[in-house]
Amino acid sequence: MNTTQLECFLAVANTLNFSRAAEQLRLTQPAVSHQINSLEDELGVRLFKRTSKSVRLTQEGYLYIQYAGEILRLFNVSKGRLRESSEEQQRILGIGCRNSLELRLLTQSVQELRRQDDSFVPAFRVVPHDSLENLLLDGEIQLMPTFRESAPKRAVYRELSLCPIVCAVPEDCPLAEHESLSQHELSESSMRLAISRPNAMPRPVTAVQNALISARDSGDIIFCDSFEIQSAVVAAGFAIAVITQTPGIQVTGVRYIPIEGLECMSYGAAYMADELTPTLRHFLQILAARAEIESKL
Repeated sequence: MNTTQLECFLAVANTLNFSRAAEQLRLTQPAVSHQINSLEDELGVRLFKRTSKSVRLTQEGYLYIQYAGEILRLFNVSKGRLRESSEEQQRILGIGCRNSLELRLLTQSVQELRRQDDSFVPAFRVVPHDSLENLLLDGEIQLMPTFRESAPKRAVYRELSLCPIVCAVPEDCPLAEHESLSQHELSESSMRLAISRPNAMPRPVTAVQNALISARDSGDIIFCDSFEIQSAVVAAGFAIAVITQTPGIQVTGVRYIPIEGLECMSYGAAYMADELTPTLRHFLQILAARAEIESKL
């Protein structure tokens, strides 16, 4: 059964004339007759009594009018609802990130976008990097911050800033007095080392972290499940940590000191080319400007 059959049935039932029904529907009379015949075959009843001079509804035809009209009404309502849902979905700007500190930069950028254009709805997701990549490729989010080296291969990468690899140290730690630190100085430090999962950071950071681990006893290493926990451990004065100083991650009570001899990491945003809506393009511009401001703080 299809909606054309129902439309033809209702048109003929209203006019009791196949020719006039065909004119209303902008179909040929044979096409209308074919749709009525196929509907009757599917239902297993005759809906019209037809002679060379007249067309009349059968008892079953009278009964079926209410059902045909309701089915068409529900179909049109559902089609309209689905169209509204599709339009609403297009207004959603899905944004993913790895931690709440990264979310802070994104939130400030979303606030600026809302001041300029409030026709969108933000949908934030805070999940591990690997899960973010899947969400981006599946279209569940439209943008994710990432380092160039770990950006999804199928995505477009836009650089936001070049970020130094730094040692995060408590403000009251002797190391906090330095303007820069060598890896040797970090190895000689008596401070504990707070580390996070290897897949949560770029490879150059992991390499420095691994070198520092080898120079410490296991009791001098604090394993952290997340970047937030790692930052809290450092701010509380228990340890130092090697991280990439991405825009907006600064925590009160912590100094971020560049590590000598290490190149800056490219940090930016990844998105799928076919998801680049005007709203997303505008958001990328705001995000780049905000990242530049944060990198100077």
